Amino acid sequence: MKKIIDAHIHLDQYEKRDLSRIIEGDPSVEALIAVSFDLKSCVATQEIASCYQQVYPAYGYHPEQQLPHEKELVELINWMDRHQDEMIAVGEVGLPYYLRQEQALPLEPYLDLLEAMTVKAKVWQKPLVLHAVYEDAKIVCDLLEKHSISKAHFHWFKGDEYTIDRMIQNGYYISITPDVLYETDIKELVKKYPLEQIMVETDGPWTFEGPFSGSQTHPNMMHKSLEEIANLKRIPITDVYSIIRKNTIDFYSLRENDEKSESEQ
Repeated sequence: MKKIIDAHIHLDQYEKRDLSRIIEGDPSVEALIAVSFDLKSCVATQEIASCYQQVYPAYGYHPEQQLPHEKELVELINWMDRHQDEMIAVGEVGLPYYLRQEQALPLEPYLDLLEAMTVKAKVWQKPLVLHAVYEDAKIVCDLLEKHSISKAHFHWFKGDEYTIDRMIQNGYYISITPDVLYETDIKELVKKYPLEQIMVETDGPWTFEGPFSGSQTHPNMMHKSLEEIANLKRIPITDVYSIIRKNTIDFYSLRENDEKSESEQ
């Protein structure tokens, strides 16, 4: 059986009654990196991960929302500090590109929050799961370089050629969603980006168009993504499955995490 790993999914945003089907509905789904939105989301993601061994929680503060009050931020970071051993990464964090298209928001406070999370990720020795698209990606690259961060995962990335080249050179990873089946810019990104730095994701429960129109987002959609990546790269599908699975396992140290879990049993 060809195994797949969802590198970015918001499990806490699904209805509880749907979780078992989403997580266990396809035996080929080996693992899911479950990202969080805020402290309440972190706690919910933690609870889900405690119920399903396939789920690896990431904790953070999603940028596409109003900034937390200082007390809320302190509470969140303190909570993450207490639970650092169980989290696989710091995320989702980044900059509010889409929110700033709707509202005249200053960038600096969001950048300060991201820098605080970046510094903590380095202290905790955790990868960063990043929401940073278009011109925001350049700013985030500056920040990552400032703090000598090497393990960075830009999920559902979009950006210019210069930034893409810079990310490749720095060894940053991206993850591809099912929209690779119908979005030209994502197809071009896949052609350019090294396969050894690519993962796949759903960003569920976000819904997709094309062949997925009207369907609830499920990790098994990534099988179609992997087939399309193989077509675009002109690489045998079995190699694409193997390489992308290995990329995700190595980036998130999933083998090490599994061995730790087994030793605790």
